[in-house]
Amino acid sequence: MERRSFLKLSGTIAGTCAFGVADSLVAAQDLDDNLIKHPSGLPRRILGRTGEAVSIVGFPGLAMIHDDQQTCNKAVRKAIELGVNYFDVAPAYGNGKAETRLGIALEEIDRSKIFLACKTKMRDKAGARMELERSLERLKTDHFDLYQMHHIRTPEEVKQAFAPGGAMETFIEAKKEGKVRFFGFSAHTTKGAVEALNSFSFETCMFPINCIEYFKIGFGKEVMDLAAKKKTAVVAIKTMSRGAWAKGAQRDRNWWYQPFENLKEIDLAVRFTLSQEGVVTGFSPAFVDLFEKSVQAAKNYRPITKTETTRLEEIAKACLSVFQQEEQQVAVNDRHPYPFRPHECCPGEFA
Repeated sequence: MERRSFLKLSGTIAGTCAFGVADSLVAAQDLDDNLIKHPSGLPRRILGRTGEAVSIVGFPGLAMIHDDQQTCNKAVRKAIELGVNYFDVAPAYGNGKAETRLGIALEEIDRSKIFLACKTKMRDKAGARMELERSLERLKTDHFDLYQMHHIRTPEEVKQAFAPGGAMETFIEAKKEGKVRFFGFSAHTTKGAVEALNSFSFETCMFPINCIEYFKIGFGKEVMDLAAKKKTAVVAIKTMSRGAWAKGAQRDRNWWYQPFENLKEIDLAVRFTLSQEGVVTGFSPAFVDLFEKSVQAAKNYRPITKTETTRLEEIAKACLSVFQQEEQQVAVNDRHPYPFRPHECCPGEFA
């Protein structure tokens, strides 16, 4: 993929130079040369080495845990009408509920018209095979376009997956069997993502890329830089995160981080993430209404400007990082990096 022409990163933010966060952005050009127009108005981009054109926002299958089947069916049909062709889900979401509901919702959709991604948290060969076959059955398909190692936290997990009898043996076999087309991973720590990127030529890297974490602690920059060197497409998650909930704050949603809700701020947040070099597409928090707002922002997409970026920096100053503690803890040891249990504050595993 050609180098993005609209964004250059340099310097450091005052007070956060230790994290290497950029303090200035060169003014963006009016056009993003990598966009592919679509009749729906929702642009697409080529997903790195896969060669597949995917919508610049995807449908978060985790959203299926909140509603009944009929509501899920309507949400998926509307997503298709809006121009979305990238659907992502995992067996951990609602203990399989999300997979089952999404499978039913997609049953009448032309399979060739969608890019379907799934994941496994299993790091051993047998466990990964079990989840793969069960996911194929639940989603009523004979193959996944993208299959990912899910929620990598530590380098040790990656090493386990690549060891004899590890999950990657199932990945390789499944590709030979025609059940998987491309490989990727999702990670929530820099060390986990870096280990995965250095271990294999993955087609995709799913990682939290959002303005709050970027400006607070530089989170995501190292991963994006390495992914660019490896020619691995970045799939952004947490694109609309406003950071951690403040202590005692009234929570408008039962979710483990605070989402942007205001349309103007959503527009800025989504466009900021989609303007980062190497980011091909992004996912909203797992709520259908927020997903549809992200589509609206993506349809209005234009590269973020320096003035708009300054506005986001100001917003970030008043926000709290979700990932700062995890990054610090995993730097000390490679045990479970989460000092909190996100599943206790939201129904189902996070992406």
